[in-house]
Amino acid sequence: MRVFLSRWTCLDVASNLARVPREARVAADGGARMAVFPESFLHGYTRIVEPARVRGVFGETSARHPEIAFVFGSFSEERRNRMTVWQDGREIARYDKVHLFPPNGELEIWDPGDRYAALRLDEWTLGLINCNDIRFPEQARALRMKARADLFVTVAWWPWRRDHVWSALLRARAIENAAFCLGCSLAASVDEDERFAGAGNHVFDPLGDPVLTPDEGFYELDRRRFEQVIVDPLENYLEIDGVEVF
Repeated sequence: MRVFLSRWTCLDVASNLARVPREARVAADGGARMAVFPESFLHGYTRIVEPARVRGVFGETSARHPEIAFVFGSFSEERRNRMTVWQDGREIARYDKVHLFPPNGELEIWDPGDRYAALRLDEWTLGLINCNDIRFPEQARALRMKARADLFVTVAWWPWRRDHVWSALLRARAIENAAFCLGCSLAASVDEDERFAGAGNHVFDPLGDPVLTPDEGFYELDRRRFEQVIVDPLENYLEIDGVEVF
């Protein structure tokens, strides 16, 4: 599968909304089957936009490119940090971020979600993960074991100074679950009230090897890489309920 990961700079809301269809055209012209945008890419923590306006842009944009599944990062709706997936003008999946990040005041802005989410796309099963969620391996493991997710789609507002942590966690989730793991982080925020330098975009295969790209936008995910897996948790995992403490 050919995927497009946006390198997004968050400006004012009007500029961000106007850029969405242009970025979608880049994904379409490059032959992407899936396009991914980062967490809170339209409004960040401080800018305000009506959810109905956001949904209108997502619906119109995805309707113009029905061949692409759009993971539109996340936006604020109903006091949730909501990942949303669209295709052919309609929302086909959503996930409300479970593990909010207290240092950024997220507990004051949003309420945590109460379930994980996955969806089928062609021969893939996508597990949806949002930023700080990637620190909790049990979420990825549940998506792998219960939903049979073989591709974790992770969006984030992650700082550049901690890119080494971001990439390490993405790689770890890929290795321990024998699954592909991609991460799409905000590139930057340019706003007088919210300046931010974001981490990089990364894609790792089921062995933890990076999937390289010639243009920092498009990545080819080859399912033949599953054939090289050394330890498959779907076959080797043992459920243990008890812990003995001495």
